[in-house]
Amino acid sequence: MSAFVIDAFEFCRTSGYREGVTALTEMSRLAADCANASGEIAWSIQGGTTPQGYPTMTVAVTGPVQLVCQRCLAPFDYQIDSATQLVLGRDDEEADQFEQILDDENIDVIVGSHAADIRELLEDEALLALPQAPKHEVCPGTTLLDTLQSEKVSPFAGLKSLKTE
Repeated sequence: MSAFVIDAFEFCRTSGYREGVTALTEMSRLAADCANASGEIAWSIQGGTTPQGYPTMTVAVTGPVQLVCQRCLAPFDYQIDSATQLVLGRDDEEADQFEQILDDENIDVIVGSHAADIRELLEDEALLALPQAPKHEVCPGTTLLDTLQSEKVSPFAGLKSLKTE
C-alpha cells in the first residue's frame, strides 16, 4: 500500500496526522492551471471526530504557484493558503444525512474510503483555493493605458457647445 493511501475512517478514529511537501509536478491537475509547474505545496491532514462523533479530517495546503492573469495574460505569483474540514460518510446516503444534521457551510461532507489516496484530497483542496479568474491587483506595464483612460473625454462633451439656450 502506498504511503499516501490510508483507511480514512481509521485515520480519523485514531486522530492520525500527516504532513509533507509535494512538488507541483506531482499534482498534474493543479499544474495544468498554473503558468508553470515549478514550486511545492506544503500540506497537512489531521484526523479526528466532530462533537457529534462523525469522522472528520482537516486538510490544509499552502504554497506559491504562478497563475496567468486573465487581464494582461502575464504570469504572476499567487499564494495558496487554505484549510477545510471534511466530514466522512460511509456512503452517499450517510453523507447526505450528516450534511443535513450539521447544516454548516464551513464543513464539507464527502464519502470516505478505506483506501483513500490523500494526494487527491490535497490536490482538490489546492484547486479549490485558486481564484476563478486570476488577475493582478494592478497589471504591470499598463500605467500609460491607465493614464489615457483616466484622461478620457466623454464623446458627448463636444455636443455641449452645440446646445442652444
